Amino acid sequence: MTRFFLSICLLFQFFSGTAEDFSFGLISDTERAVKSYQLDSISNAVVLNEYGTAMFVFDDQRGELNIAFTHHVRLKIFNKDDPSQANIQIPLRISDDKAEYLEDLKAVTYNFRDGRKTETWLNTKNTYQEELSKYVKLTKFSMPDIQDGSIIEYSYRIMSPLIYNFRTWRFQADIPKIRSEFEAIIPATYTYNVIMRGPYKLKEQKSSILREGFRLPGWPIDCSRMVYIMENIPAFIEEDYMTAASNFKSAIYFELATVYLRNGSKHHYTKEWKNVDRELLTDRSLGAQIKQEAIFEKLLANIISADINDLAKAKAIYTYIKNQIKWNAYYGVFSELGIKRALERHEGNIADINLALVAALSAAGLDANAVILSTREHGIVNKLNPVISEFNYVISQLNVDGESYLLDASDPFLPFGMLPLRCLNDQGRVLPLDKPSYWIDIKSNMKRHTNYVLTGELSDDGILRGKIKVASFNYAAYLKRKEIASYPNIDQFIEKKKEESVGMEIVEANVAGIDSTDVGLIENYQVTIKLFDSLPSENAYFNPFILNKISKNPFTLSERTYPVDFGNSSEESYELDIALPTVYDLVSKPADVNIVLAERGGQFFNRIKLENNRLRCEQVLRFNKMIFAPDEYLSLKEFFSRIIQLEKTDIVLKKRI
Repeated sequence: MTRFFLSICLLFQFFSGTAEDFSFGLISDTERAVKSYQLDSISNAVVLNEYGTAMFVFDDQRGELNIAFTHHVRLKIFNKDDPSQANIQIPLRISDDKAEYLEDLKAVTYNFRDGRKTETWLNTKNTYQEELSKYVKLTKFSMPDIQDGSIIEYSYRIMSPLIYNFRTWRFQADIPKIRSEFEAIIPATYTYNVIMRGPYKLKEQKSSILREGFRLPGWPIDCSRMVYIMENIPAFIEEDYMTAASNFKSAIYFELATVYLRNGSKHHYTKEWKNVDRELLTDRSLGAQIKQEAIFEKLLANIISADINDLAKAKAIYTYIKNQIKWNAYYGVFSELGIKRALERHEGNIADINLALVAALSAAGLDANAVILSTREHGIVNKLNPVISEFNYVISQLNVDGESYLLDASDPFLPFGMLPLRCLNDQGRVLPLDKPSYWIDIKSNMKRHTNYVLTGELSDDGILRGKIKVASFNYAAYLKRKEIASYPNIDQFIEKKKEESVGMEIVEANVAGIDSTDVGLIENYQVTIKLFDSLPSENAYFNPFILNKISKNPFTLSERTYPVDFGNSSEESYELDIALPTVYDLVSKPADVNIVLAERGGQFFNRIKLENNRLRCEQVLRFNKMIFAPDEYLSLKEFFSRIIQLEKTDIVLKKRI
């Protein structure tokens, strides 16, 4: 991330000429002739040109300051069977009683038949609204008459009263762009911190001053004009094991730092943490909630007993909050209902739940603090300046017996001391009531651990009859419990397992540890597996990797510009023990290997042997490291490729004569 601090109207270089939008509807012969994008031949579409501008405007009738954002896009469709680029979504933000609105939408599809250009315009009556969340609404529409070779063009303007973050410009998208240009015009009375993210550099950056470029009633104000241009921008391809794409896409962000008022005074929006601490801890929806220990004083007698230790008290309180307040699926660092109403209604947002947990732990005399963070899909927070809007979640930190625990009581399947994967995202800010706030790593010491064991006997008819035991621990057990809970009952979960078990018949099954989140979850299956039609007179062939076989590499890119983030460490082990029907010799088998990544970040171990007419296989796939840098990606990709290749190899057994 590159960060620039721009004091508007200071030290700007002048340049000749101005940024200018390209003409709507004027399609060049070069654009018509494009059959594919030479830098990304597999892409189904390419943005030929894109222009955006954002500027302040004053609504005289409403007496309201707005940011007018205009967006103009022209792109070419190479494959009409991929409709994604013809389905347009325009997000409109909502904050409290303020909301953005859309105007001047126009959109057209151009096709070229027999040397002639045809135009099919969007009927704006065919647009519709969708509520993505209570903070965002989408205006959606589908472009008409899409063919191979169609050129789509659309433009619109968004009027926004939300001036704090100005307007983010995203150079990178899920298809490549030949050119993308953004122009920002900002009055000298507003100072923004400008943040450039992503791996790609600007082709050109220009700045100038517009004398009296903006006017409030009776007050002409100079403006800065900044132009950012990027060309030949690769598509951003999302792959498994990543945090928010916004962390890594090439884009420009604007954060309001200072506003200069007409009377000569100024208001600072960029603050130090000591100022933010004071604001948060005196806020009625955050700090005031933490201090409501009195709500729990009478309740504690029924939750904990005096003769248990502090850790046992904490676990009892944690369980109580989990059972008393159901999460309403909304995030937030600020309480929506307040602790009292959340307890009465038995529901609330993340802050209602976890601030109640902090207050209850504190009421019991335990050392508990609120910790604000940003979830994985929300993005990594900027640590240079506190920006509260970058945080969207709050958890509890408990310090007891020399240990520190991070707690989230929003999920009934989470054991004490485990955070959901959505929270495992870089760092969070601890907000003690009696000292300055500070950063801590948000990570888990709990491993995602699964052990598969298959034991049985192989008969002459080629049928393996045996037992499978799947033991899941920590995160693996948590995810399995959530999966089971998605079914009406355990019988339907088992029935689904039976349907999914291709080549395997589940004769009997049971699951233990479903309701106990602090222990492992054990699945036991009695099975029959057809390895082949019948044992041949000489050689027998079958694949020993019957359970948890990796069939597809999760990493397929030629280059990945962002890290691989597994979220937590993991271990999967597989044990096979099969009694053979008669005396066999082992002719060939998958190789015994021990593949270790650099710094022991990952390991794959495999060993197969035949002893006393029993075929035994031991396999372990382990990741000690949670985050792999982009320059480690190809090694990780090769690591999985070698595992997949090995697991394709059959065992060959030869009967002794």
